[in-house]
Parts: sequence; C-alpha cells; structure tokens
Amino acid sequence: MNFLWVALGGAIGSMLRYGCTLGVSALRCDSHLATLIVNVVGSFLIGIVIANGGKTSWTAFASVGFCGGFTTFSTFSSQNVTLLQDGHIGQALAYISITLVLCLLATFAGMACRRIH
Repeated sequence: MNFLWVALGGAIGSMLRYGCTLGVSALRCDSHLATLIVNVVGSFLIGIVIANGGKTSWTAFASVGFCGGFTTFSTFSSQNVTLLQDGHIGQALAYISITLVLCLLATFAGMACRRIH
C-alpha cells in the first residue's frame, strides 16, 4: 500500500514543481529561481517530516513521494544533515563534493551525447 502513497505523493510533488517552473517563467524570471525555490522548500519540508519521525504511510507519502517528486535535493540535504549530526563531517563533505561534481559531469556528458546525434 505504501507504494501507492509514494506514487500519489510523487505525482503531486512533480506537478507542483512543474507549476512553480511555469509560474516563475510567467514572471519572466530565470528558471534557476524555480529550481532554487523548490530545492529550498523541499529541504524545509523533508526536515519537518523527519522531525516528526515514524515509518507511516504519511511519511512515505510526504518524504519519498512528495519531496522526492518535488525535488530529490531534499533527500540529499536530509542525508547530509544526518551525517553531520552523527559527527561524520568528513563523510558528509565527501558526499556533498562527490555528488556535486558527478552530477555536473553527468549533465555535461548528457549534453555532449545530444550533440553527437
């Protein structure tokens, strides 16, 4: 049953993210603003969900589903906060650095593949 809750939350989060992008575009602002907004809001929301804890259908809907559909950055943020709170500063910094570098390289690689075709 949790799979259905995750799917529903993901659909809602994805649609809301798309709506935010359209809204920012309608204001003739840079699309990076929409990404920044959803990443910050998603990180804030997943913090609320984590703070309330529990392994319930609501948690699956809100964290994996909604926040995951709205932005995966919220999950990345929460994982790093947990590492830092647990005193794993080096591991958190490595995770942040590796993720940032690899994601940027993957984006460049994906763009390069488009040019080949």
